[in-house]
Amino acid sequence: MAELLLEFFSEEIPARMQARAEADLERLLMDKLTGAGLLPEAVKAFAGPRRLAAVVDGLPARSPDIAEERKGPRVGAPEAAIQGFLKSAGLASIDEAEIVEDKKGASYVAKIRKPGRPTPEIVAQIVPEIVRAFPWPKSMRSADQDLYWVRPLQRIVCAFDGEAVPVELPGVASGRTTSGHRFHAPAPFEVRRFEDYEAQLRAARVLVRREERKAVILQEARTLCAAQELELVEDAGLLEEVAGLVEWPVVLMGQMDPAFLDLPGEVIRLTMRTHQKYFAVRDPKTGRLAPKFITVANVEAKDGGAVIAAGNARVLSARLNDARFFWDGDLKTPLDDEGRVAKLEQIVFHQKLGTVWDKVERVKALAVELCAATKADPKLVARAAELAKLDLVTETVGEFPELQGQIGRQIFLTQSLPASSSAAKAAGDPGAAAAVESIAAAIEDHYRPLGPNDRIPTDPVAITLALADKLDTLTSFWAIDEKPTGSSDPYALRRAALGIVRILLQGDVRLPIQNRDLLPFLADRLKVQLREQGVRHDLVDAVFAQGDDDLVRIAAKVEALQAFLKTEDGANLLAGYRRAANILAAEAKKGKGVEAGWSFDAAALAEPAEKALAAALAKAVPAAKKAVDAEDFAGAMTALAALRGPVDAFFESVLVNADDAMLRRNRMLLLSQIRDALHAVADFSKIEG
Repeated sequence: MAELLLEFFSEEIPARMQARAEADLERLLMDKLTGAGLLPEAVKAFAGPRRLAAVVDGLPARSPDIAEERKGPRVGAPEAAIQGFLKSAGLASIDEAEIVEDKKGASYVAKIRKPGRPTPEIVAQIVPEIVRAFPWPKSMRSADQDLYWVRPLQRIVCAFDGEAVPVELPGVASGRTTSGHRFHAPAPFEVRRFEDYEAQLRAARVLVRREERKAVILQEARTLCAAQELELVEDAGLLEEVAGLVEWPVVLMGQMDPAFLDLPGEVIRLTMRTHQKYFAVRDPKTGRLAPKFITVANVEAKDGGAVIAAGNARVLSARLNDARFFWDGDLKTPLDDEGRVAKLEQIVFHQKLGTVWDKVERVKALAVELCAATKADPKLVARAAELAKLDLVTETVGEFPELQGQIGRQIFLTQSLPASSSAAKAAGDPGAAAAVESIAAAIEDHYRPLGPNDRIPTDPVAITLALADKLDTLTSFWAIDEKPTGSSDPYALRRAALGIVRILLQGDVRLPIQNRDLLPFLADRLKVQLREQGVRHDLVDAVFAQGDDDLVRIAAKVEALQAFLKTEDGANLLAGYRRAANILAAEAKKGKGVEAGWSFDAAALAEPAEKALAAALAKAVPAAKKAVDAEDFAGAMTALAALRGPVDAFFESVLVNADDAMLRRNRMLLLSQIRDALHAVADFSKIEG
């Protein structure tokens, strides 16, 4: 078995595209090779700023010979059918086909043999196909090349078993030649296999593996911070991006003007992250940002990076000066200034739903109603609702839109806490500062969660406002029939629904969903959430089928049901339920079904097993109902588990379809009691497998 080494060398590949490019190259190589009859043992791709590479292990020297039979028309078929068969099978005449007899008569059969091809020949064919079909999110065509690539493609390394494989693409050289770091080692050199490819590139100041570059950056950044008794503010997204910008990461610490530390930490971090690709640094003793930053260079400077760090500090100061200008201007005006309200009254939220301020008023009214469920203070909730959207018209959010909510929180705290703290001390009321903190938390957190992994609000006021904001969004767009489709969700309604589900479940908020049209949509989001936790979707359907609209209660039932069905008692009882349900359904089709609500006649029970089942039902059904009413769903499952033995014994020894009509009907009613007992928890008919 041999190895295929492949490298596409180009101008800079955007960092955001590299991880996906690795996956796409692995997929395309695997698809093309297997389609040609080659089954590689492994395919691994590597992306960096200037190269996308892959190594394919375990390839044979040639593809296997293929023998196949293709059945043709019947003997004596029209000439047109014969000729079509010959053309498709690649036969010169019908004499080259065999005649095979079967039950339908004699037919022509072509036995086709395709010899295998040398692997280099296959590789030479598929590499241009991969280049032309590569799914870059954006690509360009250079002036002298009739092909598209993410950036102008300069050359290709293609080597099989150490030997070059010529690849024919217009204007692109191919062979075994690559080059190292643009500045440290630009001279070309030849490679044969991945082992020496990686080793020579490392010597030429290029780390091929993206994960290794990330590990180097993270480790060196942590070490630099620890040396000054500081800690890195870790950022997985920024780490991924920076690792895609450098081939040879050199981690440096820069000095920030301490005067900027009076800016909100969110502004400082976003300025560093978005504009400069710097990591923030924190003082663990205070929990506040330190006047330092981490930057990653792509060169080893002779002065140890001092000039680079100083230059980066100057650029950062310029950016932060701009931020200070916006921040200081915003602080001069109260957050609830009438001018800001007037601006929100002019911003259209949706043509059919009015302005942003119209939404604020709807959310405020809804949030106050929700206080009964969330146990939040209605006055604080109303005040938070009035303030929550006002930072949208601040200069700082205009410059840093990602900080909506966070800037409003900081402005409100800065303008409110000094006065409220003094008032609290004067009046002996420690709750004043706490009230300000709750309102501030709601201003920031009412947008949360922003995604499936984002944190949810924890303060009651913030929980209330977050729910109200998302519920208003859903009900409003439902009212104007702007629902998401399978491929389109322009208003992020699925995200809003998932946010509602997560808040309700994690906050244990009991909020019946009275909008029946909206409930199935939330049920789908609940399925998504529970599925990520390892819960089967059919169990959610089984519980929802009962018409419950309390998502917290539904989730608790589903959890108990899943745990129950994993036990031997649960699995066997489910089998017994299905047997009973199938018998009842069959009788119903014959017009002999039993009426709902009717009970069996205990005096007419004849067999010991049916008497035992009746006795077990008499104990289990009330116990399960009592447990369900108390929302002790695990207890309800335990009560139902007692039916497992009697149900098994019943089906083993009792003939349900007895000749005596009255006896058969009584036993049918007994089966209906089994079904009804389990339906007290969930609709078991919707449970799969």
